[in-house]
Amino acid sequence: MTELLFVYGTLHPERAPTEISDVVQRFSEIGRGSVSGRLHDFGTYPGVVLAHDAENICGTVFAVPENAFTRLDAYEGFEASKPAESLFLRVKAEVAMDRGERLSCWVYVWNGMVE
Repeated sequence: MTELLFVYGTLHPERAPTEISDVVQRFSEIGRGSVSGRLHDFGTYPGVVLAHDAENICGTVFAVPENAFTRLDAYEGFEASKPAESLFLRVKAEVAMDRGERLSCWVYVWNGMVE
């Protein structure tokens, strides 16, 4: 079974660091799209905070094997049982695809403070 994941940063197969590259190489590209939010640069990685009526954050939607989320969650610092302590949260968001449709996709969103 596969799930859809919106990628805007280091999880993209062309930008993935070594420790996660074996997982992201199994992604299948669906297409380009965007979410509404604010993109923050935290030095070695970006983080999105979703917000209605904000800027369009461009990225790519991939079909991801469901069993890949264990490794992806660990890489992103997401613990479903401890969301308050997680660096990122994995949430469902509506992605506006470049070709016109809207898809419900997982996206990793920043869970910390921003200035």
